[in-house]
Amino acid sequence: MSQHQYFDEKAIQAMDILLNHYWILRENDPKLYQSIREREKVLRKYISEKLGLRLIVHQHFIKLEKIPTEPESWMGIENFKEPMDYAIFCCALAYLEGKSVDEQFLLSELCEEIKADYPGDFPLDWTLYTHRTSLIRAMKTLQAFSLIKGIDGDIQRFDHNEEQEVLYEATVYSRYFMRSYPEDLSMYSDWKQLLEDNWKENLEDERRKRVYRKLFFSPGMIRKDEQDPDFLYLRNYRNRVAEDIEQHSDYTFHLYKNTAFLSLQEPKRHHRIYPDTKATSDILLQLSRELHLEKEGYVADELGNIHLTETECLRLIEQIKEKYSVGWTKQFREMSINQIKTEIIATLKHWMMGSVDETTQMVTIHSLLGVLAGEYPKDFMEGVKENE
Repeated sequence: MSQHQYFDEKAIQAMDILLNHYWILRENDPKLYQSIREREKVLRKYISEKLGLRLIVHQHFIKLEKIPTEPESWMGIENFKEPMDYAIFCCALAYLEGKSVDEQFLLSELCEEIKADYPGDFPLDWTLYTHRTSLIRAMKTLQAFSLIKGIDGDIQRFDHNEEQEVLYEATVYSRYFMRSYPEDLSMYSDWKQLLEDNWKENLEDERRKRVYRKLFFSPGMIRKDEQDPDFLYLRNYRNRVAEDIEQHSDYTFHLYKNTAFLSLQEPKRHHRIYPDTKATSDILLQLSRELHLEKEGYVADELGNIHLTETECLRLIEQIKEKYSVGWTKQFREMSINQIKTEIIATLKHWMMGSVDETTQMVTIHSLLGVLAGEYPKDFMEGVKENE
């Protein structure tokens, strides 16, 4: 059997790259492109059988179309801040559809087309700073994905001057960024129908494919109720799932009573891991530790969730600040308790470790947070006390 007919170490590396990158461009990384191409058969088979997804191998790029089981608040384009960013980005993609490869165009031309096509309730006005900065984020993202090339000029200057001109060039990749759909997009009334159409193509072993997508594309899986079918699948096939994932990737599978996730022993630069280097990760580790040690005891429900009123949440954060803030960054030391709460809640949501009821403002801490906890070393705390 040819060495490329089974899942060797290079196939594992290729799988990792496909999972963690939007696409691999042949022009930018020809060796990686060729390595994946040589292992196309085994990769395509595994991706289709286990995740129910398409591996696209094009003469200019290779792309794994990653479709989640359901959208989460942390998904999307990281640099985008407003819905307007996405709308402008999509209008720009529509404009690029009419451009041939290497055809050049001016920013002013694109701005006029975007303005005409923009679907918002209120029209775009490039004299408004917020609209200009939204356009800047969209244009920078188009360049980051190699959908356009900057030829002359600086888009950043557009934030101070709506008359700023930039010359761009369309690339071959611009017409392949959006994935193809079974029906015209105008036939769908909401995102749920898009996902339903995807599962119509994956009726065989749908449960397994849902579980694998959750494990590979999300920080973790949370048991939703006593009869959560995805979690029951993991319990029934835990050994098979663990063996399969660990044979075909560098991930290790973990299953607890109310949560499941994948971990990496030696993460690479392109991996997004928890805890990361941000100050909020440190605070979440301390929050987890405090919940474990809390004398009064926050009682978890049958799904491992801890529910906090807004008052309880603020009190807990105040305790953490009093105990640990000596090691925090200056920014967090100077924040009010409410400001810290806002940052913590956003980070909890990002890592699927918490949620907030918008009506009652009740904060729910999910069991995934409790997997890791942290505190400062004793010698650090002793040094602090000596300096007080």
